[in-house]
Amino acid sequence: MVAYDAKKVEEKIRKFWEKEKIYKFDPKSRKKIYSIDTPPPTVSGDMHIGHAFSYAQQDFIARFRRMFEGGLFYPFGTDDNGLPTERLVERLGKVKSKEMSRAKFTELCLKTLKEITPDFIQSWKNLGVSCDYDIFYSTIDKHSQKTSQKSFIDLYKAGHVYNKEFPTIWCPECQTSIAQAELEDKEFGSHFSTMKFKVGGKDLLIATTRPELLPACVAVFVHPDDKRYKGFVGKKAKVPLFDYEVPIFADKSAEIEKGTGAMMVCSYGDKFDVDAVNRHKLEPKIVFNKDGTLNIKEYKGMKIKDARKQILKDLESKNLITEKKQIQHAVNVHDKCGTEIEFIPTEQWFIQILDKKKQLVEQGKKIEWHPKYMQKRYENWVGGLEWDWNISRNRHFGVPIPVWMCENCKETILPKESELPVDPIQVEKKCPKCKKPASPEKKVLDTWATSSLTPQITSGLIKDKVVIPYSLRPQAHDIIRTWAFYTIVKSYLHEKKLPWKNISISGFVKLEGEKMSKSKGNVVDPKVAMEQYGADALRFWAAGSKLGEDLNYQEKDLVAGKRIVNKLVNASRFVFMNLEDYRGKKPKKLQRIDERFLIELNRVIFTTTHYFKEYEYSRAKFNAEEFFWKFFCDYYLEAVKGRIYGKDKEKRLSAQYTLYHSLLTILKMFAPIMPFITEEIYQTHFRKFEKEKSIHLTKWPKYDKKLEGWDDKKIKSHANELTLFASLLTQVRAEKTKARKSMNTECILTINKIHYEDLKKVLDDFKNVTNAKEIKEGKFKVEFIK
Repeated sequence: MVAYDAKKVEEKIRKFWEKEKIYKFDPKSRKKIYSIDTPPPTVSGDMHIGHAFSYAQQDFIARFRRMFEGGLFYPFGTDDNGLPTERLVERLGKVKSKEMSRAKFTELCLKTLKEITPDFIQSWKNLGVSCDYDIFYSTIDKHSQKTSQKSFIDLYKAGHVYNKEFPTIWCPECQTSIAQAELEDKEFGSHFSTMKFKVGGKDLLIATTRPELLPACVAVFVHPDDKRYKGFVGKKAKVPLFDYEVPIFADKSAEIEKGTGAMMVCSYGDKFDVDAVNRHKLEPKIVFNKDGTLNIKEYKGMKIKDARKQILKDLESKNLITEKKQIQHAVNVHDKCGTEIEFIPTEQWFIQILDKKKQLVEQGKKIEWHPKYMQKRYENWVGGLEWDWNISRNRHFGVPIPVWMCENCKETILPKESELPVDPIQVEKKCPKCKKPASPEKKVLDTWATSSLTPQITSGLIKDKVVIPYSLRPQAHDIIRTWAFYTIVKSYLHEKKLPWKNISISGFVKLEGEKMSKSKGNVVDPKVAMEQYGADALRFWAAGSKLGEDLNYQEKDLVAGKRIVNKLVNASRFVFMNLEDYRGKKPKKLQRIDERFLIELNRVIFTTTHYFKEYEYSRAKFNAEEFFWKFFCDYYLEAVKGRIYGKDKEKRLSAQYTLYHSLLTILKMFAPIMPFITEEIYQTHFRKFEKEKSIHLTKWPKYDKKLEGWDDKKIKSHANELTLFASLLTQVRAEKTKARKSMNTECILTINKIHYEDLKKVLDDFKNVTNAKEIKEGKFKVEFIK
């Protein structure tokens, strides 16, 4: 028997799918269309195991819906206009974007993407993700740029977009403004130092982790109820080391129990400083440059962390520190690079969202969340918003913001839709009022400002044959605050619609309970896993967790996946070895065990269909897998061997009919999860009898509609003979194992009267499978014939 070669078969099947265009979307089809707003993976390197995990899970649903609905809109895109692409190109090209012109760096990015994107996309094809790859977009292509720029213009005209100089969240490493959604908390070790401010001749002690902000101090706050500082309010405090004075205010934002109870207000240490400066109309002192260096004389050009150490040393040398202790605390960092963020006044573009929080929560409630509890994460995010959405970035590679500004009369100049996409830097414009040359906007749009339009982008690729709301958005839980939220924002602002009816949320992949990361060295390469075990085995592993739940990567799960692939191959070979003379004819009357087996199969179709419809693919997998191993392989195949090898033509035909239709049904239920092996078996054995050229284009198995009104008790009663058959067979096999006898050992069985009566109509099959010469009534016993 030839061993199953997963690598060879999967390559053959992929070529077949592409040649025959199995997954091509037909916009003219009258079938009901299930549409998926597919997440575009970031082109920043190879597919990682998290990609394989989440994209396999969304593909389970896609493949089921294609078979169940008949029509599927499932495009593919790549997200390649953001910082990850810039950093990848900088690393590969050994260049710095800030040291190049925008035109030159953009040219390099596009050239690099053209080289690496085909191999990147191939990884998704290798995994068996069944998108229509001909309906393709990238978030930097002309179509996406035009869609994104039109969105900006429409929202600006509607009054939702504004431009303002403001202390924005800034990444010194990437040298760009970022949005609240791009922040992560990271634990850092730090010194919590208590310093001496002077008020008259008295010491005012203030503790901080950021002494480098001393030259940016513009006020001191104490709580109005803090009796220790009653005499200080209204006076001025001298800033240590820098010898200038700042006012002391009574303000409830000061926490009595935190540190010394007195706090310095700086421009700007955090969002609270921004608020404090604005409320008290204080004159800011900006000491940080955009590259994360200081601009004050004594420490000019020093990086922030270096300046922090030096200022601490200088304070200690002048006896201006009374206490210094080591602490661990959470700090906001940029999620793209892990750098601690700062607040620096820059002119940026914003979309107003703070005044729409209530409406956005309501939009979230109208969507079906899978799992349901993920909706709360969305609501918590919306409820915690403190800033409008900053959509501009101080970068080179991105969708240009389509604006020119007249410096003379402050007019904002927008392009016509026919001019899109446009790069303002490359197009000269004159002010329509004063006729003077206008200045082009040099910033680009946040990548999420484009990715939030994926439903509109993909619909535009097929001339709006599919419109929002889409049926489904699949994505990971870590980008609920970005991709899910921003897409809901854009759809609400543009169309007052939901972007999709359902959203399914996947979890993370872990290794021994820890999230994988390159820095920890605990990363699994899905290419290596697929090379060793095959894509079906990797997908089988990915189907092992419920939506929203993290899953440990364990090689034993891939071994189990490979095992079931081999079992499907061998079971199919056995079945078709005995179907050589079968011509598809249905017997006049099914044998009792065949009839009961098909009833149990009908129940499994019903439950598996229900689970897939509810996005519970892990339960669907378990349901089909249990039936295949337990009832089909362990019991039924063994039970029918006597009839298959026998001379009674009607009994043989009944078994052949049942084998053919049950195996095909089992393959269909496995097809969404294990597409390659099911296609291979279909092409090898079933294609010559079936009209569809691919198992993935066949109709999902139908179940008896009356099952929808049945409870479990009624369903099980109809399969009573089969379950009793299986239970007693297990007992007989256990007795043979206990006696160290082979399963083919002849025996005489004794079973109780009730069981004997229940098995009367399937007794011949039970004799065959147990190799029993005789079955008697009485206390259960297995006697071996010598």
